Amino acid sequence: MFDALTSAPPILLVLALLAAFAVAVIALRIAIKLAVRVGIVAAVVLAALYAVGQLELLPGV
Repeated sequence: MFDALTSAPPILLVLALLAAFAVAVIALRIAIKLAVRVGIVAAVVLAALYAVGQLELLPGV
């Protein structure tokens, strides 16, 4: 497997590395967007529970 990678022309290795980098960047951007949205929803839910005085529904609070 490693021999097949090292025997490839350098331009193919560069293109493969560029594609891997692009996939990693896109995945990271999606993960950050998802984490921000989940955090906003959690904050809104907690604020709503606090506003109506129902935080005792959550264990440990």
